[in-house]
Amino acid sequence: MHSYSRGHDTPLIEQPIYDVFRQTAGRYPNRDALIVRHQNARLSYADLAAAVERTARGLAGLGLQPRDRIGVWSTNCAEWVMLQLAAARSGLVLINVNPAYRAYELRYVLEKSGMKALFLWERDHRTDYRAILADTNAAPPHTIYLGGDSWTHMFLNGVDPVPVEPSPQDVANIQYTSGTTGSPKGVLLTHRNLINNGRVIADGMHLTPHDVICCPVPLYHCFGCVIGSMAAFVSGAALLLPNAMFDPLATLQSVQEYHATAIYGVPTMFIAQLEHPAFPTIDCSSLRTGVMAGAPCPVKIMQRVIDEMHCPEMTIIYGQTESSPAITMSKLHDTLEHRISTVGLACANTEVKIVNRESGQTVEVGEPGELYTRGYLVMQGYDGDPDATRAAIDADGWLHTGDLAVMRPDEYFHITGRAHDVIIRGGENIYPREVEEFLLTHPAVADAQVFGLPDLKLGEIIAAWVRLRPSNPATAEEIREFCRDKIAHFKIPKVVRIVDEFPMTVTGKTQKYKMRAFEIDHLRLSAAASVQTA
Repeated sequence: MHSYSRGHDTPLIEQPIYDVFRQTAGRYPNRDALIVRHQNARLSYADLAAAVERTARGLAGLGLQPRDRIGVWSTNCAEWVMLQLAAARSGLVLINVNPAYRAYELRYVLEKSGMKALFLWERDHRTDYRAILADTNAAPPHTIYLGGDSWTHMFLNGVDPVPVEPSPQDVANIQYTSGTTGSPKGVLLTHRNLINNGRVIADGMHLTPHDVICCPVPLYHCFGCVIGSMAAFVSGAALLLPNAMFDPLATLQSVQEYHATAIYGVPTMFIAQLEHPAFPTIDCSSLRTGVMAGAPCPVKIMQRVIDEMHCPEMTIIYGQTESSPAITMSKLHDTLEHRISTVGLACANTEVKIVNRESGQTVEVGEPGELYTRGYLVMQGYDGDPDATRAAIDADGWLHTGDLAVMRPDEYFHITGRAHDVIIRGGENIYPREVEEFLLTHPAVADAQVFGLPDLKLGEIIAAWVRLRPSNPATAEEIREFCRDKIAHFKIPKVVRIVDEFPMTVTGKTQKYKMRAFEIDHLRLSAAASVQTA
């Protein structure tokens, strides 16, 4: 039996995102649609639909035309969701900009994307966004500060939008992922990709208008803006944002205050909540389901979430941005063994197969290989990068995920590793090449090799072995300090080792597995390295 599986077929939604939202709002006008605890905002579907119309008028007043691109560089807030829906309403393309970006990364995205407008807060307790934008010298034609005068003026100067009926095949969203070549790639996601993936999640969790989804994960990730908002708005559930950035206590308090029935997170988020001193005092009894995704799930953590957070129907989802994102998902009533040792079954309308990377042939059940997927969920491609698109999606439409997996006889999938050396730190995907190329901008660095190390809290941390130029010495701490405020905090190596040479093969290829093994032994990380995951 070959390692091939196809999820059950259901009719696909062949409508653009806003049409689906508008229909849901028409059915459930008085039910909660969006609750933002830190902004003290609670909008019904009718309220949110009206806010989206006002926002669309404001966008039109800026002179934006269908297919123009706008960026949102923000932590979680009500305005993010309004802009997401208003962009879809107006036929604009929304670009998710990671709020952890600093000038080096932001400049690249601004120039690569060609966005006509950028929406951002001036600052928060962690970041001065206005100053970082100024450092790029690449501001788009329209810079709108959320909650500021420019935001208010946008509404005051609103005009009727140009009549537009986006095609489901039109690009609705661009999300930047780190690339193995060192430069982030813009993933082109269509209305059809996003709304159908949201429906798959909603159906898989049995979401209804009576559900409240506590969503502490960032909206700039697919986890937040698809598994979160799209799943809510296709089902009539309420989307609950506990805080601008993840805070374990705010998340727990939100569950209790708003009687959340579902909770999302990467494993590190669930660990932080379970270990919070206030956890024993929080009533989580309203919860029934949720999603744990973004990084491999430690078995013990899943058991505690099910037992102690009262989530008997907790699910695991596996996917990536290029697949909108969900590829596989566990079922609500799967056995504990299925939920903690696999990433579930192929989702509806989704094909999955495991392929031998050398022969290109589908392997037999139980044999490892690279996971490929095909169906409505596959991205349109990488923005302005046909070569990278062809490398990721073959002539038969299969997306090559780069992840190594095994299909069991029961058609559940187990992820065994990664074909490429992407590091997953607390749910953030980091490609070593991107960090290496940044480190090479330091005048003292002759070469750098970046790799992941196991970590009990974050899943992985970043390590860098650095070879210096003979005439330009530097310390490990100086290298780390050089990174600070120049690249996203999660990309900064926690471990920096200055070395004279790297372990190499006879053909001159670096052996990162030997560097990793050395650090695991030297730093005594064997306990973290042995943690069992799905």
